Amino acid sequence: MTRTSTAPRLTTLVSLLSFLAFPIFSHANDSTSGSGDPQVQPVHGMAMHGEPKYPEGFTHYSYINPEAPKGGALKMAVVANGFDSFNPFVIRGVAAAGISNYLYDTLLEYSADEPFSMYGLIAESLETPDDRSYVVFNLRESARFQDGEPIRAGDVKFSFETLTTKGHPFYRNYYADVSKVTVENPLRIRFDFQETSNRELPLILGQIPILPAHYWQDREFDKSGLTPPVGSGAYRIGSFEAGRSIEYERLNDYWAKDLAVRKGQLNFDRIRYDYYTDDTVALEAFKAGSFDFRVETSAKNWATAYTGQKFDNGTIIKEAIEHHRPTGMQGFVFNTRKEVFSDSRVREALTYAFDFEWTNKNLFYGQYARTNSYFENSELASSGLPMGRELAILEEFRDQLGEDIFTKPFKAPSTDGKQGLRGNLRVAMELLRSAGYEVRDGKMVYAETGTPLKFEVLLFQKTFERVVLPFKNNLARLGIDVSVRLVDSNQYVQRVREFDYDMITQAIGQSDSPGNEQREYWHSSTVNANGSRNYAGVNDPVVDELVSLVIQAPDREELVQRTRALDRVLLQGHYVVPHWHLAKDRIAYWGHLMHPETTPKNGTDLDHWWAEP
Repeated sequence: MTRTSTAPRLTTLVSLLSFLAFPIFSHANDSTSGSGDPQVQPVHGMAMHGEPKYPEGFTHYSYINPEAPKGGALKMAVVANGFDSFNPFVIRGVAAAGISNYLYDTLLEYSADEPFSMYGLIAESLETPDDRSYVVFNLRESARFQDGEPIRAGDVKFSFETLTTKGHPFYRNYYADVSKVTVENPLRIRFDFQETSNRELPLILGQIPILPAHYWQDREFDKSGLTPPVGSGAYRIGSFEAGRSIEYERLNDYWAKDLAVRKGQLNFDRIRYDYYTDDTVALEAFKAGSFDFRVETSAKNWATAYTGQKFDNGTIIKEAIEHHRPTGMQGFVFNTRKEVFSDSRVREALTYAFDFEWTNKNLFYGQYARTNSYFENSELASSGLPMGRELAILEEFRDQLGEDIFTKPFKAPSTDGKQGLRGNLRVAMELLRSAGYEVRDGKMVYAETGTPLKFEVLLFQKTFERVVLPFKNNLARLGIDVSVRLVDSNQYVQRVREFDYDMITQAIGQSDSPGNEQREYWHSSTVNANGSRNYAGVNDPVVDELVSLVIQAPDREELVQRTRALDRVLLQGHYVVPHWHLAKDRIAYWGHLMHPETTPKNGTDLDHWWAEP
């Protein structure tokens, strides 16, 4: 599953085939006529494992206020160098914030208080056998695009084929196990799978954003640009100023507004994003009332900047809302495609030069905990030594894994204790020597060639320099030369897409139900695929096998054990210098905004909020 966080939505980031716009047929009311297998019946929703929480005929999610009033405006800020595209599905350009979330609907909609369950949105029901070797979606007759044209199975097929051939490489990887797509009638579409043990496929196919075939018939999909497209969602693009602001307008006649999966949600008449190039300026603009809601990512700001009369009298509200979603992994990511980081001993050595305890105390006011897992803050995280089923999984790869994975629990280096940073740097020196390095004239060099150990850290957030510079200074004590390059957000995006960096700071988000997206993060097939999220260049046959095992997990318990095994192997590969995490959403908002009393496990989501009448 790709959805990793519900804290306020921002936009995410092939051989040319001929696509025909599927004609709109007249249709009969046979959309749930059955798959031909009497054992397979249409269902209103589905869970990855077990049964979904919400029964057929449910009226709204339990964490929603179904009586939330419609109206008002939500003003948001984006700290970036603007946008140049209204197409969030291709690798070209920088898409406008919010566009994939508000402009397009999907076949199914997720539930924020379950590990991974989906319920009908454009599709009123789905059919899949016990082995999940195929899925059929039965579309709602009432589903409409924003121009009033009906959404039909031909549009779904067009969307799938377009995204997997002309869209971002992510889609091709995510849906790689789909072998055949068949339009059975205008309200019914079937997907067959080549890998029948992939239980996630019926659900993640429900995440496909549905595009209008008739609109794109005479347009080039794989080009970016600022012509507002026709969408399938609750909002259309209203006013915008290229690169500086964009406003979305809610459709008063949105066909799905009374469905259970939409009740009490998407309540603002207008949602506006303004772009700022500096976060400090954005913070001051928020406090002055230029926008309504802010997620605070800086511990220093949270501790010092949210004070004053407006906070004291409730004009602006400050909350730290606990969540129970996986926090994933944030860290300094090594690009192992580069020779300097090709040896895991070098990567491990550099982790000892990052002093988290000093950083947390002096820069972050002690607010964070150290991250020790790619699936931190969840039952999916490995810990201690492998035991039971997790151990049995790893035993299958023992001859390809180092002995440490079986005998030494992973724990990010700490400077607590007597030796502190000095002791850590001694460990780092020993690791570097074992990798063939030595110090000459105060510089760390590879002994055989005399090549110095040096690299560049690529940043786009100036505020992160205060974290990188102490790390740089600690590495200098080892004779390692580190430079820091600060670029604008657009250049950063392009360089990351092309893997043109030595080291970056990156957050690798995770959901509570990992699946096909793990290929995009870790699989060897994505190492050289520009635009993939395999930032570290992981290229390991054991990781490939474990990713497949995670995708094919037959039940929740097996998914947990297989994910822990994958986590442990990734940690022992030392692909990142782990940073920190916080199991709370730090948010501030103006008092006219309201939110439900109940916060689901996935945390804050502005789609559930409303403006006080």
